[in-house]
Amino acid sequence: MKDVQREKDTRNIPLKNVGIRNLKWPVKLMEKGGGYQQTVATIAMSVDLPHDIRGTHMSRFVEAINEMKSINPKDLDKMLTELRTRLDASVSHCTIEFDYFITKPAPVTGIESPYNVKCCFEAEKGENGEFKFLMEIRVPVSTLCPCSKEISDFGAHNQRAIVHIKVDIKKLVWIEDIVKIAEDSASSPIYSLLKRADEKWVTEQAYLKPRFVEDVVREAAIVLEENSNIRWYSVMVDSIESIHNHDAFAYTEKGCTL
Repeated sequence: MKDVQREKDTRNIPLKNVGIRNLKWPVKLMEKGGGYQQTVATIAMSVDLPHDIRGTHMSRFVEAINEMKSINPKDLDKMLTELRTRLDASVSHCTIEFDYFITKPAPVTGIESPYNVKCCFEAEKGENGEFKFLMEIRVPVSTLCPCSKEISDFGAHNQRAIVHIKVDIKKLVWIEDIVKIAEDSASSPIYSLLKRADEKWVTEQAYLKPRFVEDVVREAAIVLEENSNIRWYSVMVDSIESIHNHDAFAYTEKGCTL
């Protein structure tokens, strides 16, 4: 059959990215405790396109992801390298977003239940063969306002917050480790299943450990800075305020200066 995509294009306009996105796909990931986890990802893939080529072959993106046995930096590097060759491209990209489930015991009763965090892997294979990989984890936590605790005769307002941690890693860093950093930096973790004794613990734990969004960002940054397997990081906390008609946030990244 005629290869229409490979026809010559005379408009002299190169395209930085061309590909597919919003592809729903089952994926397999390694777990820190051993074994693998199956989940569903939303995938975007692209390559650059020279000025004189009319189009790329979209089916080859799906073929490439179909051949991957599991999602990890090593296999993404291999897949993007092969994608460049298949599509005669200089640069290839991939973004994979998915829910990752961690089994957590309730703090007092110990009842286990699955708890999901939002994850995103961003990978690129450059023209010079350099492989770039960023991992972002979005962790829901609970924060209690230090100011509210200080000025109130009793109680204090608290709310759910989302800790966004993005890392550029030198060596393997587990999703579970990033989740722990986020939770330890907040007033309290959150859980899928809590009995009354567990709710009491979570409420009192948050009251004993008040945190502004600024506090959470700084506490997480300290731990990330000390991790020799992390080349670069960013931390952002979104606080879904419970008594204000707005949200609060704070952000920093490695090397931040004012």
